Amino acid sequence: MDIFENRKDFLPVWFMRQAGRYHAHYQNIKKDSDFMTMCKNPELACEVTLGPIQDFGFNAAILFSDLLFPLEQLGMGLSYKSGPPVLEWHLQTPEDIKKLKIIAPGKEFYKFQGDACKLLRERLPKDVTLLGFVGAPFTLYTYAVEGSHAGNLVSAKQGLFDGRFEAFTNILMPELLEEMLMQANNGAQAVALFDTAAGELCASDYKEHIVPKITALLKAFKEKSPKTKIIYYSKHTQACHLKALDLTYIDVIGVDWRCDLVEIQKLLPPHVFIQGNLDPAWLHLPTDLMEKKAKAYYADLRERGLDFKRWVAGLGHGVLIQTPEKNVKRLVEIIQGQKI
Repeated sequence: MDIFENRKDFLPVWFMRQAGRYHAHYQNIKKDSDFMTMCKNPELACEVTLGPIQDFGFNAAILFSDLLFPLEQLGMGLSYKSGPPVLEWHLQTPEDIKKLKIIAPGKEFYKFQGDACKLLRERLPKDVTLLGFVGAPFTLYTYAVEGSHAGNLVSAKQGLFDGRFEAFTNILMPELLEEMLMQANNGAQAVALFDTAAGELCASDYKEHIVPKITALLKAFKEKSPKTKIIYYSKHTQACHLKALDLTYIDVIGVDWRCDLVEIQKLLPPHVFIQGNLDPAWLHLPTDLMEKKAKAYYADLRERGLDFKRWVAGLGHGVLIQTPEKNVKRLVEIIQGQKI
């Protein structure tokens, strides 16, 4: 089943980071491995991805991987030994662009993702959609400059005007396209473009610098894989950012809990679905309170006219560590109980 087209009579759901540290299935695999190995070993990546489908009944599985692998491919080094991702060096000046070096063509470098997608498509139930994902150009650039997307991002923002962003994305985007195609050509029915740093920009800078890159990337992808759905998720963005987007090549817009789903959906053309957007912290509430708040939220959306047939439910960002598994399971049940 493609949850973006062949809708049943209930509301479909998947969560970002539904395969992650909160889940005993994940922790059981990780005790005999490490994060990088779990991502790059197709069998392990497949096993981690399948866990939430088996335990919680999500309607889509999202490939277990990491969005920062393109930075490793560009020769910046990437390590998770200390926990959070660490790069060997950062793009601090325009001269640093010369240090970027593609260590292997995308078709070779991302083969581990293609192999994992192929295994997943073989093992997933036919009615579960397989999602791939990559980091959006600006978010990857922000990590390359700052090492994260936290803080004021002064250097990253300066790089929009000193040539670093343009030069970096010129090298990145052909390889990022290959990563997306690797996933799509091996079974992913949709590919998510995660832009977690986008909301740190004002709308005018976003429109001038970021939107053209997103549009060019997605246009090139759709030309090669026209049937694959594109999900674009941005964090901290507002309606003014979404109004600046070219939605021609986007099938689903994902937003966080700061956005009103009804108001955002009104901005979208009929072919574009909306996805989101409960606050992940709600899953840390006592189960009865979480259930009460979630049901009231969905009732309010229905009352205010959200088109449930153009909505894929979920969280406004990823499942947080130490989230009680019983709350994940109960929320999935509540969502799937919503008639459309």
